[in-house]
Amino acid sequence: MTEPDRPRRPRRSDGGPPPGPGVTAASAAPPAGSPSAAPASSAASSAAAPASTGGRGADLARDALAAARDANAAKRRAAGRNPLIRTGGSVAGRRRRRWSGSGPDSRDPQPLAATIRSWVAQAGAAADLTRAQIFGRWPQVVGEDVAEHCTPVSLTDGELVVQAESTAWATQIRMLAPQLVRRINTELGERVVTRIRARGPAGPSWRFGPRHVPGRGPRDTYG
Repeated sequence: MTEPDRPRRPRRSDGGPPPGPGVTAASAAPPAGSPSAAPASSAASSAAAPASTGGRGADLARDALAAARDANAAKRRAAGRNPLIRTGGSVAGRRRRRWSGSGPDSRDPQPLAATIRSWVAQAGAAADLTRAQIFGRWPQVVGEDVAEHCTPVSLTDGELVVQAESTAWATQIRMLAPQLVRRINTELGERVVTRIRARGPAGPSWRFGPRHVPGRGPRDTYG
């Protein structure tokens, strides 16, 4: 008679004999000091090491992000206190842009008279304009009775020269000079005349300009 086929026992992965019928997987595991247990323990430690390293890396990333947020908030607070510091952290010499308000401003439309005075001052024609105002408004400035007997001749460095029709009127103008100076400056709105020099009637003169040389005096030039 032939014997029936017996079931084959599974072999162990480490090449040892298969466990018996009453041996479990836990009891079949090799002892801790055996060579086959070393690879398993090293594999477990290597698997746990990345997990712990990954935890520390996440903590470092969170700390760096929190530090960056705190630094950015500090910069914004400093920029709010000092308008010269920009949010980028560099100090700039630029000031905040000024906006025109409801009050008067140099960019507002200006009166025509003020604009003309500014143009005249920039062109250097203020002295000529003042002289023209005195000569053109002479009767209104000094009065009709004085203007009938004397006329302005020149205005140089604040000195107004007045030509009187007689010696008596020249003397009268010298007496009224302080009052005339105040009246002229009041009418023109600025201190353009400091003194008045009155001249009486005189003979013909051939002197022109501020520079001259002494001559031989009047002589017969008509015969």
